[in-house]
Order: sequence, then C-alpha cells, then structure tokens
Amino acid sequence: MITKDRKTKKGLRQNIFFSVLLGVLLLVVVGSLIIANWRINQKRAEYHAQIEALQAELQALETKRQQLQAQISQTAEEDYWEEKIREQGYKKPGEEVVTVLPAEEETTGEPAKGFWGQVWDKIKFW
Repeated sequence: MITKDRKTKKGLRQNIFFSVLLGVLLLVVVGSLIIANWRINQKRAEYHAQIEALQAELQALETKRQQLQAQISQTAEEDYWEEKIREQGYKKPGEEVVTVLPAEEETTGEPAKGFWGQVWDKIKFW
C-alpha cells in the first residue's frame, strides 16, 4: 500500500511537470507565431506605402511622357522650326532684323571707392 502511494505521487508529479512543460512549449510556439504575424503585417504596410509611392511616380512619369509626345508632335510642324531659326538671328530674304536692347542702368555720379578711400572716410568721420 505504501508503494502504491509513492507510485501515484511520483506519477502525479510527472504528469504536472509534463503538463507545465507542454503548456510553456505551447506558449512559446503561439508567441512566436504572433510575433511572425505582426512582422508580416508591418512588411505588408511598408509594401503598400511603397506601392502607393511608385504609383504616384508612375503617374508623374506618364504625364511627363505625354508632354514630351506633345513636344515631339510640335517639332514636326514647320512653324516651330521657323521660330527656332529666327531665335538664332536668321531672317527671310527682304526682312530686316530688329534687336531690342534692355534699358541701361543709370550710374551714380560717385565712383566706387577703393580700400584706402573707405578707410579715409572712416577717419574723417571721427
């Protein structure tokens, strides 16, 4: 009878130990799965933000492409080339070239003073 009590106590202790060990192991596995899921969600959010940025960049590039296509079609016209040639100073036979110069700036009556002139003005001030 005494041996039966010892065996049941020993078996009970082993059952408790293995139950706790199994519970801890289960918590570790579940915790690692939760952490992995959280990291995956973070990466997913980063990728969505990156996709949105790339789509905005794609839209900007598409707009620029359309502008360049419009410029290409414009350069095919004869008026465009005539304007470019006239900007370089060429003229048609029988025409005169008129150049408009910018207005001249008025100069002050006093010339710029050198280093020694500025020193002399400071000395005279005292």
